Amino acid sequence: MKGPSQTAILVPARLASTRFPEKLLHPIKGKSLILRVAERIRRQTPEYPLVFAVDDDRLAREIESGGFQYLMTSKDHPSGTDRLAEANRTLKADYVINIQGDEPLVSREQIMKLGNLVEGGEEMATLASVFDKREDFADPNQVKVVLNRSGHALYFSRSPIPYFRAERGNSSPNGLPQGVCYRHLGMYAYKATFLEKFSNLPPTRLEQLERLEQLRALENGYKIAVGITSEPSIGIDTPADAARFERQLP
Repeated sequence: MKGPSQTAILVPARLASTRFPEKLLHPIKGKSLILRVAERIRRQTPEYPLVFAVDDDRLAREIESGGFQYLMTSKDHPSGTDRLAEANRTLKADYVINIQGDEPLVSREQIMKLGNLVEGGEEMATLASVFDKREDFADPNQVKVVLNRSGHALYFSRSPIPYFRAERGNSSPNGLPQGVCYRHLGMYAYKATFLEKFSNLPPTRLEQLERLEQLRALENGYKIAVGITSEPSIGIDTPADAARFERQLP
């Protein structure tokens, strides 16, 4: 499967889910969420190999039933990134794009932006979009990212950052300061060498406090490039999210 300077999409797929048990197998108009995501990725970027890193036989059978490839991984990984590192020891891609198994609206533009960042020299990359609702900015389930001038992440948090103590004359109609309030989208890309290095780092204090695995890279002094996208994204985290997505389908 490996060719010169190969980029592959790896999807970490864990069956257990605290807020939505077995959500990847949840049927949406008669088809499981995981197969809807698989078909979406294949349509958007057919040129990239697509492999699922799974931890359960039921997920493996579901993915195989749709004609997709999987690699079985340990159930004990502390994060999806650690699961990808195990899978890529078998796959041996040079660059890994990490799309979540609950992102049924991922787009070609988003995937290609991630690939271009790591193929262009970044060790790790992710995506963000501008917040358009103040209530979303205050929601701890929507992760915020603050950027430096070169487009790298300064910090990720569930808290509303940056805090704007005195913002006058530079706000959008929703009352948020322009050009600084970014929502983090949970898609990543890595150089394989960095992915292996990352997986050997122990979980860090801020990572554990915020429950955000990308902070492990920042706490150890590594850079994360952030691509900005205006494409829509939806993560299925609850049964209500699944119902909303189902209503959008024809």
